[in-house]
Amino acid sequence: MAKSNDKSLKADNRVFYTSLIVIIPICLWAILSSESFTNAVNSAFNFFTSRFSWLYLLSMLIFVGFALWLAFSKFGNIKLGANDSKPDYKTSSWFALLFGSGMGIGLVFWGAAEPISHFLYPKAGIDPTSAEAAAFAMKSSFLHWGIHPWAAYSIIGLSLAYFQFRKGKSGLISNLFEPLIGDRVHGLLGVVIDTLAVFATVAGIATSLGLGTLQINSGLSYIFNIENTIRSQLIIIAITTVIFIWTAVSGIDKGMKILSDINLATAAIVTVVVLLIGPTIQIINGFVGGLGGYLQNIFADSMNISAYGDNTWAGKWTIFYWAWWIAWAPFVGTFIARISKGRTIREFVFGVMIAPAIASFIFFSVFGTLGIDLFMKGTVTGPQLADMTKDISITLFSVLSHYSLGTIISLVAIFLLLTFFVTSANSATFVLGMFTSNGDLNPSNKRKIILGITQSLLAISLLLTGGLEALQTASLLAAFPFIFIMFFACVSLFKSLKEEDLNAVNEQMLKDKALKRKEAQF
Repeated sequence: MAKSNDKSLKADNRVFYTSLIVIIPICLWAILSSESFTNAVNSAFNFFTSRFSWLYLLSMLIFVGFALWLAFSKFGNIKLGANDSKPDYKTSSWFALLFGSGMGIGLVFWGAAEPISHFLYPKAGIDPTSAEAAAFAMKSSFLHWGIHPWAAYSIIGLSLAYFQFRKGKSGLISNLFEPLIGDRVHGLLGVVIDTLAVFATVAGIATSLGLGTLQINSGLSYIFNIENTIRSQLIIIAITTVIFIWTAVSGIDKGMKILSDINLATAAIVTVVVLLIGPTIQIINGFVGGLGGYLQNIFADSMNISAYGDNTWAGKWTIFYWAWWIAWAPFVGTFIARISKGRTIREFVFGVMIAPAIASFIFFSVFGTLGIDLFMKGTVTGPQLADMTKDISITLFSVLSHYSLGTIISLVAIFLLLTFFVTSANSATFVLGMFTSNGDLNPSNKRKIILGITQSLLAISLLLTGGLEALQTASLLAAFPFIFIMFFACVSLFKSLKEEDLNAVNEQMLKDKALKRKEAQF
């Protein structure tokens, strides 16, 4: 046993130093020569997404199918832990934690902007600003923020949770391959896999910190005329850094869970309020119609690519999103795994894939319809609506300004941006601590503080030099090799599940049901 631990520790040290060797030069390039860096990463990303669009589309659909199959299969009752283990967190807090880490800030950022963009600029063959374009806008937003991204997260999260809590492995992604290649996972291949995960997490969160700061500043500027300058942005980053490091250091059970619960409650309240003061019937119709179009066409839309037709829209939106979700899968999946001990595979898949997707559908229906309805009722013209999407960071605030209580709701939206911003950053800090601490499920506070400060300093440097979006694109390049890593994770998980004693699993499931019935009687 000691020998195995030594191997693991040695591999972790190599991952840490290799990550520094890879990440520091890339970030310096983005900071010191942003133009050449932008050109290089854009060329590389365009190559992969144009040549392998089919692979992104096919792989995401396979991940959806594999996760759902696991949930409905005979393996669905297997717990992520010992057969008699219980969940560490109640369901509402579990959902709040995973939702906040996965895409909370993205919903606030794109909730109004994306449906309006699809409404104004739909794919070829659909008339802009038509009723058909409105239906297309909602269906497309549902596709991009529905079960596909959460399926990508679930592949990594479920595999990690299974091997961590049921097989006693550490929280390194490379350990998923041990059933396939044995101790060789502690060699060069394992280092490469874990380094890719670290890079995708650092680059993704640094850009999210920067872009989130820009939107918060834009919102404050739009409402209070606070100057939209680097000085204001530095103050915002400083404040949020203190908060997310404090909550990360407090741990999941305290600061992170409390903040996530506040997030979820606030988002639910503001969504209900907007539903009531906005075009309620249109919002409900948009939700029902969008959900129907999404479910009816989910398979065709998941494979929406043509050998000779115009794939511009799919490349700009769907392929980009699929690369983005895959790039975020190591970080979000690792965090979701960390908080999912004691859940069954079936509970995990439904909780991670279905529940957040429905929440996203509701959010896009409410805030997306707000913008589209302004045009449909003649409140704004087409050019005015288009102006709202020129700067995505103020689209939501521009739309809300046309409704009663718009200023108050905008203030709440800024609060949500801040808190979702913090939940993404603190969960990333926690995960980076795990990646660089031998997969330790509870990394040291010193490590979390250092990593948190490093992320913020990187975001500041990129804001000052204009390299944010380029580093974001660079993080998407990590998505391509992760497609194959995730495929092998599926194979590894399936191989291990076949070796399970399902009789013992089912026997424990019956005991749990009997205990719940007994508790319900009292």
